[in-house]
Amino acid sequence: MPDRRSLWTRAVAGEPPDPTYGAIGTPIVQATSFVVEPGAVGFSAEDLGDEQPWFYGRWGSPTVRVLEKRLADLDDGEDAVCFASGMAAATGLLLHLLGKGDHALVSDVCYAGVAEFARGLGRLGVEVAFVDTSDLEEVRAALRPTTRVVYVETPANPTLRLADVEALAALTRGTGAALIVDSTIATPMGLRPLTMGADYVVHSLTKYACGHGDALGGAVIGRREDMASLRQRSLIHLGAALNPAAASLILRGLVTLPLRMRAHEEGAVRVARFLESHPRVRRVLYPGLDSHPQRALAIRTLRNTSGLLSFVADGGAALARQLGERLHLALYAVSLGKHRTLVYYLSTDDLIRTSYRLEGEAERRFRAVAGDGLFRVSVGLESPDELVADLGEALR
Repeated sequence: MPDRRSLWTRAVAGEPPDPTYGAIGTPIVQATSFVVEPGAVGFSAEDLGDEQPWFYGRWGSPTVRVLEKRLADLDDGEDAVCFASGMAAATGLLLHLLGKGDHALVSDVCYAGVAEFARGLGRLGVEVAFVDTSDLEEVRAALRPTTRVVYVETPANPTLRLADVEALAALTRGTGAALIVDSTIATPMGLRPLTMGADYVVHSLTKYACGHGDALGGAVIGRREDMASLRQRSLIHLGAALNPAAASLILRGLVTLPLRMRAHEEGAVRVARFLESHPRVRRVLYPGLDSHPQRALAIRTLRNTSGLLSFVADGGAALARQLGERLHLALYAVSLGKHRTLVYYLSTDDLIRTSYRLEGEAERRFRAVAGDGLFRVSVGLESPDELVADLGEALR
């Protein structure tokens, strides 16, 4: 039966006591092999069944399984499969769904690693087209009878562009294409794509789910039969199993996710408004601002606008060096979703040359938003007023 408690309560109290010892908190079962009755388990993953006892750590482990159930519950999915990183989750799912002769549509602005991997799928005979997934007509025009995947990231990293998941689900329904939504930035506290018609949700658990910057992890959430197939055909054979110790750290993070996402959002709104009023800043990209071009969609679909924002400012790379030298509270570093505020400069020329390879109208659109480069800010849990003071001093 579905859990009718609030998402907040499910995040805090959704982890049952350990059935063996009664521990409040899931023990770390670090074993790589488990004793089984002779004949109870087949040696090949081809024989993997729903009720199979624990057998080998690459197939699954008790600690990771608790995390998978927690993630499925928070995203209103039937089941989940955890991977060793967010990239492993994304690539494992794409390799699972796509084969020679298939066609995929991928958001032209998304996590750089996913964009780079998707472009390389051509070596496997998969044709990939990169589209603006915020433009339904562009997506519609790009769909083919052989399209098997539509991969969307919303909000998108680093432009914070949004996609209308419900509209995309209506568009892809019945076409044979699976709608995949990377909801890492939104988290389940902001967006639950499965309830809006998506087929799969992908998370980099390294980010907000963990929240402390001390564990790598990724997950795919969806229908039970799809997750069973993904585990058997992709996770096990890629060897991308999540370490139980990392799973334990991510389980710890989920307990405070509602509180942290509220604080991340409050801090990001404060920082975004400050930056928007700063004379050196030309543009701030954040769904929680009225100036965001898709603000109406944000209000309609996002329950939390998260803690990631980007801004364009005069100075570019020179300003990046200045921030690296002058910031004291915020840190100049990559990644996002941690308890500390992180700032990093993303050069437009570098992104287009390496990750996105944009051309023509797509390049023009990106440059119109990003200018010569974006400063990405992952707002942490520090005092928003003190963050603003730190940024203000560094921007002088």
